[in-house]
Amino acid sequence: MDEHVMEALGKAKVIIKGGKVVDIGEPLIDYCPLFHKYRGIEKLTPQVIKENMEFRIDDFGMCTGQRKMKMADFLSFGISETLGTLLDEKVIQCAVIVCEGCGTVIVEDPELVQGIGGRISGIISTSPINEVINVVGSNKVLNPENAQINQVKGVIKAIRDGYTKIGVTVASAEDAGKIREIESENKDVEIYIFTVHTTGLSFKDAESLFEDADVITACASLQLRKIAEKKDVFSVGASIPIYAASEDGEKFLKMRIEKIGGLKDKKDAKIPNPLI
Repeated sequence: MDEHVMEALGKAKVIIKGGKVVDIGEPLIDYCPLFHKYRGIEKLTPQVIKENMEFRIDDFGMCTGQRKMKMADFLSFGISETLGTLLDEKVIQCAVIVCEGCGTVIVEDPELVQGIGGRISGIISTSPINEVINVVGSNKVLNPENAQINQVKGVIKAIRDGYTKIGVTVASAEDAGKIREIESENKDVEIYIFTVHTTGLSFKDAESLFEDADVITACASLQLRKIAEKKDVFSVGASIPIYAASEDGEKFLKMRIEKIGGLKDKKDAKIPNPLI
């Protein structure tokens, strides 16, 4: 039976087997403004998280062979949306991201990037789902046999497949550092690093990400917010900021702002609680 492990709302560990939620851990935070805004969730609890996971399974087939893979650009702001814009504008040729049922994948279609990354995040491990792999294309999956998640190997595969302008999502400072080393060894290749799933990051890792990444989402990270404030970096969003950690990152975020016709000022923005 296929098994999918993710860190979902509030970074609670969730296990899904055969299309059923079989285990939910305790969330690390109590409140997320995104889920309050979009799903009306005022307090994160295992039961609420279970219900949200079941909603996703029913709504778009998360972790099943009925997975709806593509999603149109709804002019919101996030990592997958920004990657989609960069693909649209031919700034990058592909995005190396993670999809349940596939693991690490190489994607060229902006609507596929949005459909995968805009609906789900924090995948720790997954199992192959043939229907999902077939949509992505088995030649675009790092390892169709076991649905391995390894963003460093995904970048290496993308380079071997001939891509020279690559966007990649990472969830660790270690991966970001390794990918920068790969870039330095491949002079004709440009790699842009987008950091996701950062709640609970250490100060050391947060510092490292501001050295190696291009774009960083703050999630509920206290350390990222501290460093970003000190560095006075360009950012988008008040509740859960997305930071430009490089000049390229700032350019990318501004491209996305232009694409969606500007940003509205948000008064009295709520933030995750607690920040950790």
